[in-house]
Amino acid sequence: MDSKGILSRLEENRNRKSDVDTFHVDGGKIRKITASIEALLFPEYLNGHTKAEDLLKEIEEGLKEEIRKVDVNYEEITERFLEKLPAVQEKLYKDAQAIYNGDPSAKTFSEIVLSFPGFFAVFLYRIAHELYELNVPIIPRIIAEYAHEKTGIDINPGARIGEYFCIDHGTGIVIGETAVVGDHVRMYHGVTLGVRSFRKDEEGNLLKGGKRHPNIGDHVILYANATVLGGDTYIPSNSVVPANALILHTPETFEN
Repeated sequence: MDSKGILSRLEENRNRKSDVDTFHVDGGKIRKITASIEALLFPEYLNGHTKAEDLLKEIEEGLKEEIRKVDVNYEEITERFLEKLPAVQEKLYKDAQAIYNGDPSAKTFSEIVLSFPGFFAVFLYRIAHELYELNVPIIPRIIAEYAHEKTGIDINPGARIGEYFCIDHGTGIVIGETAVVGDHVRMYHGVTLGVRSFRKDEEGNLLKGGKRHPNIGDHVILYANATVLGGDTYIPSNSVVPANALILHTPETFEN
C-alpha cells in the first residue's frame, strides 16, 4: 500500500474543496452540553445529584469552548443564549402539557420528558433554534442532526414553531428551515413541511435563502404522512389536514 500517495491525494482533495470555512467543533461535547441543559431545565426528572449552579457553569464553559471555534463573539453569544433558557423552559413545559393533553398514552409528565421521542426532538429544536437566532454557525445543525439520529424527526433549527407544540410518535417528520408553525399544533408521524420547487439562477445554480416552506396556523392538526409544500402555502388556523394528503397550494376550501 502506497500510504504516502494516499495521504498526498487526500490532502490535494482537501485543498480543492470549495468550502473555505473549516470548523473544528466537537460533536460529542455539543451532545453533552445539550444533556446538561436538559438536566438544568428538568431537574425534577433528570438531575438527582449535580447542583444547578454547577450545571449552569458547566454549560457556560462548554458553550464558550465550542462557540469560540466558530465565532469571535463567543462570550457575548453564550451569555445571550443562557439568558434565554428560562423562556425556553417555559415553552417546553407548554409542549409537555400539549402532549399530555393530546396523547391518551401519556400518563405523566415524567414519562413525556424521559421517554417521548417527540418531546426530545422539540427540546433539541428549541435549543438549536436559539443558537440559530444568534447566528451561530454549524452548531445548531449538529444539534438538529442529533435529534434526527435519535428520533427520526428532522426539524431545521431555522423553523419558527409556536407554543404548545405536540408531536405524536413523530418518526419521519420533516420541518424545513423557513417553515412557520403556529400555537397548539399537533403533528403525527411522516408529516413533511417542505419545498415545492427550488429557485435557480441563470446558470442553473440553486439560490440560497428565501421563503421556501409553508406556514401553519394555530390549532391545526396534521395527520400521518401529510405533505405540505411551498413557501406561499398556508394552512389556516383550526384546520385539519388528512392523512396522506399532498398540498401544493393553499386549499381553496381553507381560504377566507
